[in-house]
Amino acid sequence: MNLTVELAAPHEAYIIKNLYPLYLHDLSGHYGLNTGLVLNEHGIYEEEPEIRTLAQQYEIQNIWWEKPGCLYPFLFKAGSLPAGFTLIATPPHCAQGVDYFVNEFFVLQPFRGTGIARQAAVSVFERFKGVWELHTNPAAKNIIGQKFWRKTVAGYTNHNYHEAVEETFDGNKLVFRFSNNF
Repeated sequence: MNLTVELAAPHEAYIIKNLYPLYLHDLSGHYGLNTGLVLNEHGIYEEEPEIRTLAQQYEIQNIWWEKPGCLYPFLFKAGSLPAGFTLIATPPHCAQGVDYFVNEFFVLQPFRGTGIARQAAVSVFERFKGVWELHTNPAAKNIIGQKFWRKTVAGYTNHNYHEAVEETFDGNKLVFRFSNNF
């Protein structure tokens, strides 16, 4: 399958914004309704009760296209079809000592198990050299995500990475850190 991984231009922002609720729905399966994601009374995965529609949620996401050179929204396409996205942050939007943070990473269900997710992650890693960090849910409900990141990061770094369950700005997470300055 022909995969492309490109920065989403502002005129393509709507594609990532269309995929984002699917991503949040997937995450809700790992966290449930009581931890992590919060489903509000309007059926939107947002903590703020004033967010009533997906259009309002879309506005919050505009920051990814307002800070070029600092925030990087990547769109994955399999052929001409959207297959997923990743949102990469740089300082000041990541921990001290980290150059690149995988803020979000999502591949649509039909493309999972095809190797696209690994290809996309490696493609993004290769674009930026430095210290990387990513977090995932350490709970048993997310064993597939944990295995994916462990295998992908281990393969990419030749097992030269740090992995630990740590308290983060977003709660207790399984944290992966590595440098690709090799």
